[in-house]
Amino acid sequence: MDIDFHRLLLLIPPLLLALSAHECAHAWVALRLGDKTSYMMGRVTLNPIKHLDPFGTLAIIITQMFGWAKPVPVNPRNLKHPIRDMMYVSIAGPATNLLLAAVFAGIYKLMLATFDPRLLVAPDGVIGPVFSMVVISIWLNVGLAVFNMLPIHPLDGAAVLGYFLPTEMYVKFRRYEHYGFLILITLLITGLTKYILVPPVRFIVKFLTGGSM
Repeated sequence: MDIDFHRLLLLIPPLLLALSAHECAHAWVALRLGDKTSYMMGRVTLNPIKHLDPFGTLAIIITQMFGWAKPVPVNPRNLKHPIRDMMYVSIAGPATNLLLAAVFAGIYKLMLATFDPRLLVAPDGVIGPVFSMVVISIWLNVGLAVFNMLPIHPLDGAAVLGYFLPTEMYVKFRRYEHYGFLILITLLITGLTKYILVPPVRFIVKFLTGGSM
């Protein structure tokens, strides 16, 4: 396994922010919709210690783009419209990552317009590493958003898809939930994530940065 440790060091701050914001968004929306489970467990926070998942973090270290954090506990019985509200809770995480990506894309374009290009690529000083973390933040947040929208349990896309399925199909879909983690591991080990996720991630990044990336 070939890991770029310099890139990994630059990845840590964007990673902690992306994962914490993602899970905090889940917990906050669940609280707003009537479920206090995650709030009582201290998950409505940007503190990364509350959110990191060992396997999901390892996946991000290996792929340096795709992974997950510790799932936010939500009790559907506390929600007025369980299936619909779970969809809202689920989509809040990826939506927050896309919002962060858009913010960092704005910073990226501002830095391109403000600084000498030589400063942006210089490994020493302050501007170079900061610029690198901005670039990583864009790719990472878009990657997390797209990855988590895959319709595979326990990813957010499963709950989103479930909302739009007819009742009979939804019941059948739920029967295969326990195979989800195995499917995810298979996708990561075989490298199929590259073929499934990289094209939409590249498209969104190019859109956010005006094609400059």
